[in-house]
Amino acid sequence: MAGRSVRVTLWDRIAASDPGLLRLTAGLRTVSAVALTLAVLALLRVGVPYLVAGAMSAMVATFAIREKERARQAVTLALGLPVALASVSLGALLNSRLVAGDLFFIALIFCAVYSRRFGDRGTALGLIGFQVYFLSLFVGATVPALPGLYGAITLAFVCSAVVRFALVPETPSGVLDRLRRAFRARLAQLLAAQVALLDADPEDMEKALDEVRHRTAALHETAMMIQGRLERGTSDETVARLVQRRIADAEIAAERLGLLLLTARSAERADSLTLHLPGAPVPSGGPLPEGDETTATLRRDLEALRLLVLRPVGQETGTALSHVRNRLLGYRDEDNLPPAPSAVQDVFRGIGEAARAVLGLRIALEGPQDDSDDTPATTRSREELDAEDAAIGGSEEAAREEGERTGLERPTTRAAVQVAVGSALAIVGGELLSGQRWYWAVLTCWIVFINTASTGEILVKGYRRLLGTVLGVVGLGLAGLVGHHTWTAFALVLVCIFAMFYTAPLSHTLMSFFVTAMLGLLYTLLNRYSPAVLVLRIEETALGAVCGIVAAALVLPVNTDRRTNELLGTVLARLADVTDAAVDQLSGGPAADLLDKARDLDQALADLHDSTQPLTHPIMPLRARRDTARYVVATLETCAYHARSLAATAELLPEHPSIAADPRLRRAGRRIVGNIEAIAAHVTDERSTTPILTGPSIASMLKPGTLGAPRYDRVTDRVLRHLQRLDEAVAGLARPLHVPVGAPQR
Repeated sequence: MAGRSVRVTLWDRIAASDPGLLRLTAGLRTVSAVALTLAVLALLRVGVPYLVAGAMSAMVATFAIREKERARQAVTLALGLPVALASVSLGALLNSRLVAGDLFFIALIFCAVYSRRFGDRGTALGLIGFQVYFLSLFVGATVPALPGLYGAITLAFVCSAVVRFALVPETPSGVLDRLRRAFRARLAQLLAAQVALLDADPEDMEKALDEVRHRTAALHETAMMIQGRLERGTSDETVARLVQRRIADAEIAAERLGLLLLTARSAERADSLTLHLPGAPVPSGGPLPEGDETTATLRRDLEALRLLVLRPVGQETGTALSHVRNRLLGYRDEDNLPPAPSAVQDVFRGIGEAARAVLGLRIALEGPQDDSDDTPATTRSREELDAEDAAIGGSEEAAREEGERTGLERPTTRAAVQVAVGSALAIVGGELLSGQRWYWAVLTCWIVFINTASTGEILVKGYRRLLGTVLGVVGLGLAGLVGHHTWTAFALVLVCIFAMFYTAPLSHTLMSFFVTAMLGLLYTLLNRYSPAVLVLRIEETALGAVCGIVAAALVLPVNTDRRTNELLGTVLARLADVTDAAVDQLSGGPAADLLDKARDLDQALADLHDSTQPLTHPIMPLRARRDTARYVVATLETCAYHARSLAATAELLPEHPSIAADPRLRRAGRRIVGNIEAIAAHVTDERSTTPILTGPSIASMLKPGTLGAPRYDRVTDRVLRHLQRLDEAVAGLARPLHVPVGAPQR
């Protein structure tokens, strides 16, 4: 039993560090395809150049396919083989024709990038065409060698298919199941960080708070990954919407619990911005009293909540877990709260709401559970969840359409022109450095344009590529050690390939390190290894990065500020959309598809976060600008949290017995949405003079006691708090974005 517990704990940690095991699966699948290809080619006793060609082809055929449906993957893989054979043929034919070969390579690069506009299949075929042409240059393909290369490449594609569909299969439902487990593991890690925050001494408070921030962001990342795979990974739309709702509930409840803990440790109510802004001031206050019975109970129940998250239904034995669940859900009843200051009681209420969210998540993921030991509080929670499930099952999905740019304004067309110009510069400069290794500069220029959309992003990626290459050259002592031990070198190549794909989503620098180490080993196998080649590799990489940056800056440039402003406008528009729809529904308006609106907001915010990386990178010399970018993104994350919470509460109407619509909320909503639109107008046009409006707090605008006003309860109070915090956060965007502030409203 102890051994099984250790295995479960280890597996949960792996699941949390690699959600869905996507990086592990990508590494294993690629390594397996390359290893199988090498094994078959070795049995055929082919030469080392064909072994290298087969290994690189298997790697390309595996990582280029990114579609989620297995049938589409098979079609794309089948189409990729003739593309690869044509590409290696042209490479062999044009290898000795300098001008014609260079012109064709530039045209091929343009087409490969332009094909991204046709979705995952176009991206894959373009990538295969480019990489196999590069392969022909790397191995020095000639026309007499083409039959052997055809055989090696065909075998590589077959082995890639065998691994993809038989040895290391990946199905949408399987990935989603692993992502769900990762969500639970990361939720448990966040709760553990919150326990550490509860116990932290004042001098350790900042470190504990940073860990809570990190775990909160990781939980949100996993929730986003789940939302992106629900439609393909679940049996029907109703199940997908139910899981989406329960994931959102658990995420919101966990983040709210962190805020309540901060407030309990502070002299005043904590601001949710503190959980999103790195380096934000630590709230004043000290640890809760040691030895105090209430503090001990709080710590015990946070640990119990973490256990409830981690323990699958199949491991429940006896009544112990049911007793824990009932106790935690009991905190939703005011009579069960321990005597304590109001802020500490709020934490217990937060534990009760988090336990309810975990119960809903367990039911959604694992089905109905034993309710024989339920207390009245637990029964009430189950009834509320059942009512919500019925409401979710009856909802309809709204259709969304987005316009597409045309001509040179289309991102794929612009990128294709830019990378073609940059590659032309890299070819000229690369051939001046070396008539045989010039293609390294072209490869670097190509890579810095992949998944980038602005000059700043290309600059940062080029810097990381060069840094990783330099470090990789330092680590190439391995290549000198293995000498001509062919299979030892290939074994190290497999290690580097796995490390490349496992680290790629984490760090481009690390990935570049392993790429360079792998190439050094391949050069050893081809008898081309020398210190001069390694120095040339650095020079060509630097040249390629510079050519890419020059092309991005001079040819149809997309200024980083322009890119971030476009995405900022999108975030503000979707924030206004979610807020308006949620407040309207809370005011008694018709039901809207709030879950999808909130998901669109989260996706837009993730895009904005990625686009601001050049502004927030440590090499950014303008510190004030870097701090402003961080503050704006953190404030928008705060706004998104409150908007998600409002949307989640609004979706409970009218099934939830403790929530009543309040028409007076429309007044507060109009001011908030109007301010968001004023900020968006200023972002779009700096000449806009529309000010944001300030005035009395939301709570004072909705003061209870008027005729027909709904009673105040905990849910109503929570809605008001979210509205108030959202109003304050939106107003907080005015200063860094230089939006005028109007006179306070009476």
